[in-house]
Amino acid sequence: MFAKPFRVKSNTVMKGSDRRKLRADVSAAFPALSGDDVSALVPSKEELNVVKAYAHRGDAVTLYVLHKNPVFFEVEKHIYPTVYTLWRYPDTLPAFTTWPTVLQKLAGGADLMLPGVVVPSQGLPEVKQGDCCAITVVRNRAPVAVGTATMSTGEMQGLGMKGRGVSILHAYMDSLWAFGDKSGPPSIPAPHSEDCAEEECSGEGDVPEEAAPGPDGDSTTDTCCPDLQELSLNQGETEQGEEHGNEDGGTEEEKSPQEQMDILLLQCFLHALKSKVKKSELPLLTSTFLRNHMFSCCPSGKQLDIKKSSYKKLSKFLHSMQQQHHLVEIKELSKGVESIVDVAWKHPELRSFCPPEESVSEEAPVDGSGDHDRPYHPPEITPLYVVSARLEPLFQDSQKRKGAVLSPEEVRTIITEYVKKNELVDEHNKNFININPALCDCLLEKSEYQEVEKLKWDDLFTRTMDKMQHSYKLLFPGQEPIIKKGQIEPINISVASRGSNKKVTLIKNLELYGIDPAAMATTLQHRVQASTVLNPVPGSKDRVLVQIQGNQVQQVGSILLDQYQIPRKYIQGLEKGQKPGKKK
Repeated sequence: MFAKPFRVKSNTVMKGSDRRKLRADVSAAFPALSGDDVSALVPSKEELNVVKAYAHRGDAVTLYVLHKNPVFFEVEKHIYPTVYTLWRYPDTLPAFTTWPTVLQKLAGGADLMLPGVVVPSQGLPEVKQGDCCAITVVRNRAPVAVGTATMSTGEMQGLGMKGRGVSILHAYMDSLWAFGDKSGPPSIPAPHSEDCAEEECSGEGDVPEEAAPGPDGDSTTDTCCPDLQELSLNQGETEQGEEHGNEDGGTEEEKSPQEQMDILLLQCFLHALKSKVKKSELPLLTSTFLRNHMFSCCPSGKQLDIKKSSYKKLSKFLHSMQQQHHLVEIKELSKGVESIVDVAWKHPELRSFCPPEESVSEEAPVDGSGDHDRPYHPPEITPLYVVSARLEPLFQDSQKRKGAVLSPEEVRTIITEYVKKNELVDEHNKNFININPALCDCLLEKSEYQEVEKLKWDDLFTRTMDKMQHSYKLLFPGQEPIIKKGQIEPINISVASRGSNKKVTLIKNLELYGIDPAAMATTLQHRVQASTVLNPVPGSKDRVLVQIQGNQVQQVGSILLDQYQIPRKYIQGLEKGQKPGKKK
């Protein structure tokens, strides 16, 4: 329900009579809460707000907010506790236990499937269909999700623990959690953790890959994130590799790709903090930290890809390192742009971390030069074309169906083969192609049906590519190619007026070409001795606008063309630079 942001309609302070009614409703809905517990959650004198909102699907939701944290939410006259309430009173609801890797999917809107439920030695909690229940992860009783049971406990066991078990309404890291102070779940040890570990085999057979545990249970943590202790454990296993031989190799292979990426991400993070980042660099843009420091710490033969981890986004990973491990402090110094403002250099995990020898030796020449930045290489940009439904008859002989992605050379080759196979080359002038019914339907407009009988080769190729859907491929050195729909946006340089007679130069879309906006701003600032500002691009969360005083179009163009070697056709606005006076 809260996988996507909701829209707030009103936010008012709750009246005394409404508070008494809410206390009665909470007491009736959750008998496990004592009178003092209910009074603490719905106090008489402290500020308690009622927020009317609409979920992204249009459902009307009422939120009850205490100390800026939502404590309850009401949907269709049914009241449910939030994770903030359950962290204070974890025994409020019957709880089902699952694996930490499942939490990311729950926060994204997925329901809890029964194969992902861990059956403890004392058995499943007794629930009826529609009962409100909580979700916890292995070895931590702090609930991370709230939902309703889709069937009774007996029916779950009768179906062999298969099918959907709990319909999730709210989870840690969703938009309702983000409406509060965004604190992380506490660590509440499970009373039967040992028994639970012994019973892992009871539900292990049907656990999907993303919900499967590590081979010896060490990959399960108190939260959805891999623990720092796991990395230390893995390092210890690596050091003892000679003793265990093939056993360690088999253990690593048994880990899911997502778990392996989480470990690699944490390793690169600790390596970058310990070996790359200096106090003089702080505050440091999070995007710069990833691009210039974390990527350079990735061991050879491996590729760091946050989207393949359980975090999916850099911001979630860094906030986890801040809230749960207290390794860094993240702040939003300007709207929409986050920076690392402090590092816990004396943190025991950071001090005890030993960078892999292979990675250190590879990066040593960079450190010795005093420059932490990798040399920039422009991406190789290749236009691509997608076969549309209208043009599919022209590509059927080449086994290319609707949605097939082709390069310009492939399009020309396939169309040439089609023309030759159907003998459409004009006998009197081989520069022209005769139009058959298929070409007429695919390439000509209705007004041209009776007028156009022949086309030149170039016109044939041009019309074909114009009728296809455009896309492009970005290939950065040492990275996998990226294919995106549409045409790549050029780097846009514009000049705007500020005040009566002041000009500023604005640069955007640098990120599309792998250029760090902060590095560009620093280079410009040193070259023209003018102040620069980084602002978020309106309507985009991942792009930053570089602003510099004065009309600096020529300087920006010089840097992009000469230093970054961006082709001129991908730079828009070079003509807006100050033109030199005409010579008489």
